[in-house]
Amino acid sequence: MPAITGNEYINRINKLNSNIWVDGVKVKGNISEHPAFKGVIKSQAKLYDMQHDDQTKKIMTYKSPTSGHQVGTSYMPPKTKDDLVKRRQMIQYWAKAHGGMMGRSPDYMNTVLMSLAASVGFLRDKDNCFPDNLIKFYEEARENDLSFSHTFINPQVNRSQLYFEESEEPIAAKVMHETKDGLIVKGARLLATQGGMTDEILVFSPGGITDQSNAFAFSIPSNTEGLKFICRESFVNGESSFNYPLSSRFEEIDSIVVFDNVLVPWERVFFHKNLKVANSFKNSSAFMPFTLHQVLSRQIVKSEFVLGVAQSIVQTINSGEYQHVQEKLSEIIISLETLKALLSKAEEEAQIDEFGLMRPNPTPLFVAINTFPKIYPRMIEIIQQLGTSGLLSIPTDQAFQSEISNDLERYLQSATLNAKDRVKLFRLAWDLTMSGFGTRQTQYERYFFGDPVRLSSELYFGYNKKDCVDWVHEFIKN
Repeated sequence: MPAITGNEYINRINKLNSNIWVDGVKVKGNISEHPAFKGVIKSQAKLYDMQHDDQTKKIMTYKSPTSGHQVGTSYMPPKTKDDLVKRRQMIQYWAKAHGGMMGRSPDYMNTVLMSLAASVGFLRDKDNCFPDNLIKFYEEARENDLSFSHTFINPQVNRSQLYFEESEEPIAAKVMHETKDGLIVKGARLLATQGGMTDEILVFSPGGITDQSNAFAFSIPSNTEGLKFICRESFVNGESSFNYPLSSRFEEIDSIVVFDNVLVPWERVFFHKNLKVANSFKNSSAFMPFTLHQVLSRQIVKSEFVLGVAQSIVQTINSGEYQHVQEKLSEIIISLETLKALLSKAEEEAQIDEFGLMRPNPTPLFVAINTFPKIYPRMIEIIQQLGTSGLLSIPTDQAFQSEISNDLERYLQSATLNAKDRVKLFRLAWDLTMSGFGTRQTQYERYFFGDPVRLSSELYFGYNKKDCVDWVHEFIKN
């Protein structure tokens, strides 16, 4: 079948009837009608509809090499620089539809699966590895436009370097048994964003594994028997796009994933019981450069959105004549242009890799993923500073419909906007920076790709410093 529509996505997710819990209550009925999921599922459906829009479908889809159908571009393994550019354009079209707020929009996990499937040569002829399963499943996902959540992280029971789990009942998900039908998995994993509202969940070992029972990779349907999604508190406080312009539409709820003796069929197992593969596949495959390319493409759009909000505040209250305001806006501009330059460098210096993919230069991508977790909180702080007390004086839409509306119209007007339009803008800035949704966004971006210190170490050890050192040694000889 070709790339799906929004209605096809919604109907498919509703039919799954996955085991999802929110605030201690099991979700019953259509998930697309549940308050915690309604807005984001509707927003995600609009992304799928863009694959059929005459103005965007040429970028959003490409011709399947097997069926000839138009399938999602995020599944496309790039073979040329033009392919790489098309992937970036697709990612940014979708990102502009949600202001970069949806870190787990379908293109992220589609990119993950594409990069892993393209790297199956790494798995061939290795013990307990099933590269053909991975290829077959990638093709199934591409042809059916499957959506994915994922989990890589073990529960944070004890962060000590010498901690070994010794509980009788497993805490971190592990393989308990092997049967003729597949693996039996028990335990839990973090942090499945969009958990329960996708067709599948992709499960990978997080690295640093010392026990073979924790070394595995597979994908299973979200409604698999014994699979449970325990969601955190929802940050959707209401459906009003005036009161909650971001959280009502883009709140991707995060969840703990519990495996209660879940059967993973052999045809869905990509590898297991291989410590070397579990600890190295992510870094030895095409995973890092292509996921980083997707992430940076989205983060650029998100930075543009932040700049737009900040400048709108300045224009609304006419504060642009102050130099400290100009300096703050320049900080955002410098951050944005730095990210754009790093992405351009990565694409311009792309080369064919050992898997036949046009791989973007990973170095500027690693620089970007080390930069954004530092600059995004600062951009958010700048909006808080620009908005000052205006971010606190934000009555609801209902207040403007009441008998105090004349007072609000008189006392909350601005230099360029009437009171209601001004409050609407400031509620957007508040939802971006100060609401539960906004503060989750900041924390999410801080740790989007893992521990920032570890990412710095990876950049340090991966960067070619030899030429600089050799030059210095030659210099001091003269």
